[in-house]
Amino acid sequence: MLRKAFIEERNESKMTGYYPEGRLINTLENLAALQSVSQITEAYHDGKILEARAVVCDSSHNLIVDLGIMKGIIPREDGAIGIREGTVRDIAVISRVNRPVCFVITGFKKDEYGKTYAVLSRRLAQEKCMREYISHLETGDVIDAKITHLDSFGAFADIGCGIVSLIPIDSISVSRIEHPRERFSVGMEIKAIVKSIDNGRINLTHKELLGTWEENARNFSIGETVAGIIRSVEDYGAFVELAPNLAGLAEMKEGIYAGQQASVYIKNIIPSRMKIKLIIIDTFDYEYQPTQPEYFFTGDHIDNFCYSPSSSEKIIETDFTPQPVLLNA
Repeated sequence: MLRKAFIEERNESKMTGYYPEGRLINTLENLAALQSVSQITEAYHDGKILEARAVVCDSSHNLIVDLGIMKGIIPREDGAIGIREGTVRDIAVISRVNRPVCFVITGFKKDEYGKTYAVLSRRLAQEKCMREYISHLETGDVIDAKITHLDSFGAFADIGCGIVSLIPIDSISVSRIEHPRERFSVGMEIKAIVKSIDNGRINLTHKELLGTWEENARNFSIGETVAGIIRSVEDYGAFVELAPNLAGLAEMKEGIYAGQQASVYIKNIIPSRMKIKLIIIDTFDYEYQPTQPEYFFTGDHIDNFCYSPSSSEKIIETDFTPQPVLLNA
């Protein structure tokens, strides 16, 4: 009974509606809360998390927020978790200008002209999100995320109230890429899986949602000529991406190089060896624009992902079940 109650409580905590910033701003509930002074006051007493657009960051790095009927101010130290302690740089505040920010209202004050403004805290909203949502996540949980910025080593994604986690580049897809911008663009809303949790820090993965080798290979048939992207050129041939989680090996063709678009003829498909043999028909230069990912897995939790076909001797899998803690004797 205790175990059942714990599971129910955990699942309820995961459904409290904490989403990446920008999801709430145009909802009816959020718009209604900012419609009048009485409703803003009610949201203040309820400690409700709201969203509005930051319009200015002043010289002291306070964020000015447009609440519609009045101005809101997020003091610098309340701009994000870690600003007060110095563990997070002020760019976390400055970069929110012209973007939605989440906040709770902590009070009301009057400016030098006698006009009332609301004092807001993004930090308190983030702490509430950490306490009521993120701290309850487990490895294998599938969550909403929003790409905030891209670096050569991975993609950073907002997993709730502006709290950011990293998807390492090798966890974005099975098919290798040179830079995360080949898969994602800033502002793109995606799904991600909690891969590990280290001292409360959430680490993410993405490739397990993009399907197994067999699921992807079913979309292709021997004898077809299809589109692809040349990902690498080796002495023995070129690896051509057919889908984010599927690549084949093409016979060498002179003058080709990584990054080119290609039309390729499918010569053979061998599930037991996870091999697709290709012939390059033509290549051309094209600036690839990332598109919204298509997911094969649509549940809210995954325990194990096996990429390999059942007939393959090589096993490629990801185990998301928590590992037991071994205590020293």
